[in-house]
Amino acid sequence: MQIFSFIYRIRYIVMLVIILAGLFYLNATKYQINIFNPFATRDDVQPLPVVTPDPDYAMPEKESNRLDILILGIRGENDPDAVSGGPLLTDSIQIFSYDKTTKKSSLISIPRDLFVTIHDQKKDKINSAYEYGLSHSPNGLEFIKDKISQITGVYIDQVIVFDFSSFKEIIDELGGVDVTLTVPFTETQQWGASFSLPVGLNHLDGQSALYYARSRYTSSDFDRSRRQQQIMFAIKDKLLQLNFLSSPAKSFSILNLIRNDIETDIGVWNISELINLANQVKLDQMKRSVISTENFLVDTKDNGAYILLPKTGTFADIKKFFQDILQ
Repeated sequence: MQIFSFIYRIRYIVMLVIILAGLFYLNATKYQINIFNPFATRDDVQPLPVVTPDPDYAMPEKESNRLDILILGIRGENDPDAVSGGPLLTDSIQIFSYDKTTKKSSLISIPRDLFVTIHDQKKDKINSAYEYGLSHSPNGLEFIKDKISQITGVYIDQVIVFDFSSFKEIIDELGGVDVTLTVPFTETQQWGASFSLPVGLNHLDGQSALYYARSRYTSSDFDRSRRQQQIMFAIKDKLLQLNFLSSPAKSFSILNLIRNDIETDIGVWNISELINLANQVKLDQMKRSVISTENFLVDTKDNGAYILLPKTGTFADIKKFFQDILQ
């Protein structure tokens, strides 16, 4: 009996040692205890460093009196150059902002070459963020909304993603749009043949409008952003001219046309909601801007690739600009 009692006590002691050793290991790992001085006081214990999130990418709070809608244009899989050029890269990145109280609005373009932290340690051009979100996040739309919110400092409420084939179809459905040029425009490299528009009023069908909005080889990416805004306003003008925005039936015909070429988390089929918003926007007072090297950015190279970075090293000035634009 004494032998069994002794064995029992030994097993108990062994178990106790194992438990204490485990606790000691966990505490040593958590607090970086010096194992050569196990009797160190708690004043000697140094907690492990905690990784602090980059404040430049802090998520802004939602603003009840403000509406910010992200509008992304992608090449789309139907584009003949989609395989080599990336069908899901965002060629157009624009943010529509609206103050519900003052009714002031703005449209701001972000260049696709802006170099940002996409996720964790991954850095790349902002035009790859939407594609990355689709591949690595359970909700690609939420991923790109959060990323743009962090960069601009304004909470993105909704997002609309369209491919440029729908862009072309809308304009053809409307019977074309009108744009007025103060200087001639020519693109000689991108479309397999020279494309040009003269000074003055130009009536564009869907294909011509697409060429005008997407051409970039013989002009800058910033100028392309300006032209994309110009076409968007031309579409709005044509919708007003044809009384589409006062007719749910007509508006639905446009939405039905592009239903397979658009992805959004907005109540896009709630026609009355969209019509009310569109009618409240004062086009002649809308502020239009392009984030560029003329204001907040500087161009440089990363492994030989052309990229854009904030002049100050942070997004602080850009965030302030987005906040002040509706003042």
